[in-house]
Amino acid sequence: MTQWTLTKTRLFAGLWEGELIGAGADEPQLTVTHLGAVVDGLRLEHDTAHDVWRVTVPVPVDMIRDGVQTFVIADGKGHALASFALLSGEALAEDIRAEVELLRSELDLLKGAFRRHCRDTQG
Repeated sequence: MTQWTLTKTRLFAGLWEGELIGAGADEPQLTVTHLGAVVDGLRLEHDTAHDVWRVTVPVPVDMIRDGVQTFVIADGKGHALASFALLSGEALAEDIRAEVELLRSELDLLKGAFRRHCRDTQG
């Protein structure tokens, strides 16, 4: 097997989209999994002009939940080609709030140090 490269192009309206390069003209065998279970609905479309496969993976609504949800796209032999993650929920919000609070504290320290520096070097 030649080296395949799967590159994300976008995630829009519940569809992960990417381009698979290096697979040739024969339709590649790909699977998408989430928590070890196969995700249905993967679509492949061959763009013969650019010799690339357009890959579309629908994100099932029942797999969207609090926390981090990771989806893995693999070839027929189980080698991971790409992955994407969805992050949501209250637990995530708490983490973000804590990070913002830490950044604010560090910014206050830097502002104070900068003001002292400016005051001390003026005269």
